Amino acid sequence: MAKLYFNYSTMNAGKSTVLLQASHNYRERGMETYLMTAAMDGRAGVGRIASRIGISEPADTFRPDDDVYSMIEQRLANSTIACVFVDEAQFLSEDQAWQLARAVDDLKVPVLAYGLRVDFRGKLFPGSAALLALADEMREVRTICECGRKATMVIRRDEKGQTITEGAQVQIGGNETYVSLCRRHWREAVGG
Repeated sequence: MAKLYFNYSTMNAGKSTVLLQASHNYRERGMETYLMTAAMDGRAGVGRIASRIGISEPADTFRPDDDVYSMIEQRLANSTIACVFVDEAQFLSEDQAWQLARAVDDLKVPVLAYGLRVDFRGKLFPGSAALLALADEMREVRTICECGRKATMVIRRDEKGQTITEGAQVQIGGNETYVSLCRRHWREAVGG
């Protein structure tokens, strides 16, 4: 039975690494996978899912107004897909999260979505909020704070290393911009 899975974490937990390894496992057994990622995240090149440890794969991209159900349906019409993998799932719209659920229910294909749970202000991303509500199963990909505790929050830093507490929810960046922290150290960093 197909299910919608949401694998969530904070920055630099290895979500893309886990996604790429899971896709590799399917392909190693002769089963095709369909990889998707947000068009707005071009850090590794548009249409590419990449891990900090150096592995990457090409992927179809979605934009906020794309119908991801139709994208999956079209891909299934052209080939057999054992599983759909969605990276940067926090950038999905609420409608797109529902489209993934519909693909699971109507097209009977498992969908594994990977993304951030909260932004640098401690607020849910719209795509993540919808996936938390809709997913059949949720899994946390864990990473650690500088103190050794589980990191559940992330701060954004400017070019001088100062913590930023205001600004747009989305700013693409990596280790140069974001630091994962436990809730206590996040509160200290943002002054709360």
